[in-house]
Parts: sequence; C-alpha cells; structure tokens
Amino acid sequence: MTFDVEAPPRPAGTGARRPVRVHAGTIVPVIVLLIALAWALFPGVFAPGSPTESTGAALQAPSLSHLLGTDATGRDLYTRVVHGASQSALGAVVAVLVGLVAGTAIGVTAGAVGGAVEETLMRLVDVLLAIPGLLLSLSIVILLGFGTTNAAIAVGVTSIAVFARLSRSQVVSVRGAEFVEAAYGSGGTFFTVLRRHILPNSLTPVIALAALQLGSAILQISTLGFLGYGAPPPTPEWGLLIAEGRDYVATAWWLTVLPGAVVAAVVLSTNRLSQTIHGGAA
Repeated sequence: MTFDVEAPPRPAGTGARRPVRVHAGTIVPVIVLLIALAWALFPGVFAPGSPTESTGAALQAPSLSHLLGTDATGRDLYTRVVHGASQSALGAVVAVLVGLVAGTAIGVTAGAVGGAVEETLMRLVDVLLAIPGLLLSLSIVILLGFGTTNAAIAVGVTSIAVFARLSRSQVVSVRGAEFVEAAYGSGGTFFTVLRRHILPNSLTPVIALAALQLGSAILQISTLGFLGYGAPPPTPEWGLLIAEGRDYVATAWWLTVLPGAVVAAVVLSTNRLSQTIHGGAA
C-alpha cells in the first residue's frame, strides 16, 4: 500500500510534478528501528533503573510496575531488554560496518581491476563462503576472546564474502556500460571514472544488503550470546536474556518470549526496510 503525496512545485521548464510515494508498510518498521536505536544510544532515558540489581520479587509476571516482568533474581526484565540493545543492536552495527567496508573494498577492487587480481581475491572469497558462518564466527570469538565487541567482529568477518561478491558483480556490470566507456574516451582516469561513474551506479544494492545484514547480525550476535560467547553475565544482552529464561519456560514464559519478540520485531523490521531500499533502487 502506498500514499501519493504531491511533491513541491518544480521550477518552470523542468516538467510536470511527480507524486512522491510513501510506503505505508515501512512506517511500522521504521518506528521499531528508531525505538531500538534510541534504546541502544540512551538506555538510561527509557529505563533509568539498574539492569543488574534486583528491584522486586523474583519471577513476577508482566504488570504496570514491571512491564515485562522480573527474572529469577528479581531484576526488571524491561530494563534489561532496553540496556541489552546497547550490546546487541550496536554490536550488529559494528558487525555490518566490518563486513561492508572490508567486503566492498575487496569486491570493488576485484571488479574494477580484473585479471589476476580479481581471480585471487574471489578465490579467497570462495574460501570464506565454504565455511559455515556460525562455525567461522565461533572460531574467531575463541581466538579473540569472549565479549560483544569480539562477537561483532567475528560476525562481521563472516559477512565479508557476501558483500564482496555483490559489490564485485555490480561493478563488473557497470564497468562495461556505454557511459563508462564514454567517460574513458573523454580522458577520464581510472580513479576518476571509478569515483564519479562506477561506484555511484553500483553500490545501491550493497546498501540494501547492509540493511538486510543488520538483522542477520543481530540474530548471529544473539545466537553467540545464547551459547555463552557474548557479553558475560550479568551484562544484559538479548541472546543472553533468552538463555537465562530457558529453564523457566513452563513457569515464567515471559523471560524467553518477550525478549525473543523484541529480537524478532527488530530483525523483521530491518528485512522490510532492506526490501524497500532494494525496490526503490530497482
């Protein structure tokens, strides 16, 4: 569903006004992501209490005094979920940046230079793709040590190959376009043509992939936290919160269901936003 909003008047001679399409389906995902971002950046504003200290009786069901209930030691679950966004959401941003920067650099270099350089780099990418992502991230975390930052770096390394393959394919497709050949024919140097013509016309799908990978990174970091390789207790982290509540599923369902619902909402919102970006690019 879309709404047609009339664009501002355009100067004379520039053609008729075109409607600006606002996708109603992106409103809720954007709101969810803005809330998660606000939680991650300013957790004390939304949950001023301590996420590691007991504030009431243990295993209280959700109520007005404890919106998401309390855990087995009496800590407010809402406070822990809000403060956990700083670990999970910001960790996912770091992971995406690692994959985006390193993977795009490899892919653009391979696609723009070609030849033996392209063959060598893409064979290295194939090696990364051959290793299961969770196994690779676990191996890196074990080498670097436990913690959210190390988990984020590990998850980012696993996404380098995906960014590299996409950016390389986009650069190769644009590299042979007529306007690129015309730019070279007009005296443009390699780096000038790359910066002015190839990159602006090839990186939009990569940005859409970054939005999609953000949700995947949250899931992977939460998985590492669930397995005990993320932030150490009692530091709140979304995967760790779910792991702490798994022994109380029958008696205190909110300990796993509500943090899991937050993770699912954020991941689905990033997926929806990435589809919108990709659709707009098409």
